[in-house]
Amino acid sequence: MATLRFRNDKWQVQVRRLGYQARTQSFLNKTDALRWARQIETEFDRTLIPNDVRTLAKVTLAELLIRYRDTVTINRRGLSPEKKRIEVFLRQDWCAYPLAKLNARHFSAYRDDRLKCVGPGTVIRELGLLRSIFETARREWGYSSLENPIASIRKPKAPDGRTRRLESGELTGLSAACATVRNTLLLHGIHLALETGMRRGELLAVQWKHVNFDTGVLQIPVTKTGKPRSIPLTDRARELLTERKALPDADAKYAFPISANAFRLAWERCKRRAERAGCSGVQELRFHDLRHEAVSRFFEMGLNTAEVALISGHRDLRMLFRYTHLRAEDVGAKLRARKSDLTNVSTV
Repeated sequence: MATLRFRNDKWQVQVRRLGYQARTQSFLNKTDALRWARQIETEFDRTLIPNDVRTLAKVTLAELLIRYRDTVTINRRGLSPEKKRIEVFLRQDWCAYPLAKLNARHFSAYRDDRLKCVGPGTVIRELGLLRSIFETARREWGYSSLENPIASIRKPKAPDGRTRRLESGELTGLSAACATVRNTLLLHGIHLALETGMRRGELLAVQWKHVNFDTGVLQIPVTKTGKPRSIPLTDRARELLTERKALPDADAKYAFPISANAFRLAWERCKRRAERAGCSGVQELRFHDLRHEAVSRFFEMGLNTAEVALISGHRDLRMLFRYTHLRAEDVGAKLRARKSDLTNVSTV
């Protein structure tokens, strides 16, 4: 129904209907205000599907979240983190609200409160998941009159990408810390990540049947992008894999027979040992930073963009450049060397 009031020398009209976001407008005269209200009500009538509003008033957001978790999330590769995000949503008060009463205000308040606890990157991912849930309900589950309240939400500013690379002495410190334990699994994992640019999940999923020692190519059938890729192995990468395969306790199937959590804990312990040994600052290094280091090294070796993308698996060049952190001092040294070479040529 339409509500009309005269305020600040203008006629303000608001049209509200269950299942729709309220529409508000101001006019200089009453006739225009009433005409606009009738147009909006007619628009609502045309888009209304029988029983839709009644359904939206009965179904809660919690029911949508549970259905999405049990039918969509369960088939995704990122199953675990997505389920955790949905569990966070289910603890919110607005999950008990019927769909007809949800609006952008609920989620903008959630965004602001959440930013006090977690970083903007986490909030962006959570809002993206909520938007996907509403779109799935609207397009595939028959809730066609449901408006997506996330569509009008302002996203937080995305954080700057990490530029962390290995500092001088850090690789030596990490290697020395790995050498204090009998198992060489983490030591080989660190160095192989630097030689190939593989993600941790890809590294732990390497099977011997995917390694061709003759051609020096490693097949990665399952990747984050969903597209398999082939990685050309450096001589050092071949040596590392050969050493792993020759170990007395080598696994018959996997090159790195360890769970993701156990590998993560081993990495954290290694960093603590390295820092106690005098390698300061290494504690804030992430294993994924080794991928940044590897991609940057590939460019420094002289590989072109297409060649690096082949190894790293990046399909978007913008993402590839986010992983590339060339040091200004290194580029400066190359420029000086090139200028020196040109000078020598010109004097001959």
